Amino acid sequence: MISILLLLLSVLLIILLTAKYNVHPFLALLGAALFFGLFSEMTLDMVIQSVNDGFGGTLGKIGIVIVLGVIIGAFLEHSGGAFKLAELILGIIGKKRVHAAMGIVGFIVSIPVFADSGFIILNPLNKSLSKRAKLSIVGTATALILGLMITHVLVPPTPGPIAAAGIIGADVGLVMLVGLIIGAISLVLAIFYCQKMGSRYYIDPNPEITEEEIREKITQAPGAFKSLLPILIPILLIVGKSLMDFNLQEGQEQLAWVKFLSFIGQPVVALIIGMLFSFLLPKKFDSQLISATGWVGKAMGDASNIILITGAGGIFGTILQNSGIAATLADTLSTANLGIWLPFLLCAAIKTAQGSSTVALITTASIIAPLLPTLGFNTDIDKALVVSAIGAGAMVVSHANDSGFWILTQFSGIDVKTGYKVYTLGTLVVGTFAATLVFLATFLI
Repeated sequence: MISILLLLLSVLLIILLTAKYNVHPFLALLGAALFFGLFSEMTLDMVIQSVNDGFGGTLGKIGIVIVLGVIIGAFLEHSGGAFKLAELILGIIGKKRVHAAMGIVGFIVSIPVFADSGFIILNPLNKSLSKRAKLSIVGTATALILGLMITHVLVPPTPGPIAAAGIIGADVGLVMLVGLIIGAISLVLAIFYCQKMGSRYYIDPNPEITEEEIREKITQAPGAFKSLLPILIPILLIVGKSLMDFNLQEGQEQLAWVKFLSFIGQPVVALIIGMLFSFLLPKKFDSQLISATGWVGKAMGDASNIILITGAGGIFGTILQNSGIAATLADTLSTANLGIWLPFLLCAAIKTAQGSSTVALITTASIIAPLLPTLGFNTDIDKALVVSAIGAGAMVVSHANDSGFWILTQFSGIDVKTGYKVYTLGTLVVGTFAATLVFLATFLI
């Protein structure tokens, strides 16, 4: 109970420092992490190790991806390519359907692409669409990240659900089918939710540019297809690698073409290729654009702030993970007789405590697997529903210890207080709704 109380106090501390006293999120996160670590039963050496491992481990996975994504975004924005794309897409889908478009795109992209990477890649397009449609970035950015998160936690071959399926012993194809159905229905609720929240909280998607400047940029912008390449190519490369890995036969890993596709399909390499294509967007390429004072220099300044905050979120999450609070919550819930709600609540507790959806999925699956006969989940469809229940729990709830929370708020310009009100609440609403669908499915199947 002390650990849980400390967790609640730490989250309240972050909200208080950032929302009321305007403390930089990096300092607020670092302070909350140290507060939790020093007042819990962690040793001082473990606190310091968690700070170092959390910052380095998080940025080791996504730091370069953030930098490359910001550079691509800068070239798309400054060249006018993002606005050209936005104009084309709005002409097809209409200005009233941007939330649906971003939610659906995120839902599809995140099946093979890590959710954080998908958001970084698609963020320039979303900002431009929102600006052209005169919509709040709050609703459209949340629709994008919720769409990404739904398939990230429910549909293989994303690492979390495919690992959970393996641990549970569920059929991957069945898990994919159930996850897609549950996810698609949940996406409808997510889109309506984001439309409602977008109308309630208005934040300009790009306050630094006026409508007149956008029209001027569009006249000078590259074509829509050329503008799409820096976004589309990284996605296709990452998707291609995931599909290839999923269908590889034993012994094919050493083939030259497999090694090559595996290399260019790594998110870092795919985004480097996307960045090179973004350099083709200006009408005339000038080396000044990639200088310390050009578009790249400005992008680096933007990226540094995001990197620091994301790294601090990693510190907070790692300290919580190493404190053993997830195990405490797991032990508390695993003895309860809750049926299909047990894997959901267990995963939700672990996700809320330590921040990583993938860690929560794998940890919960490992706890639930030996309990399956006792819970009465023996058939293939039962096991697939259990994996979906765990996946639904892996959405609940995203807050300060989740890198996705900071990527959403910092890339979109959404303040922390609004991020809690909209995205954190959204993960609770959509995740719980998905779990309810799984519960209903146990009566229908």
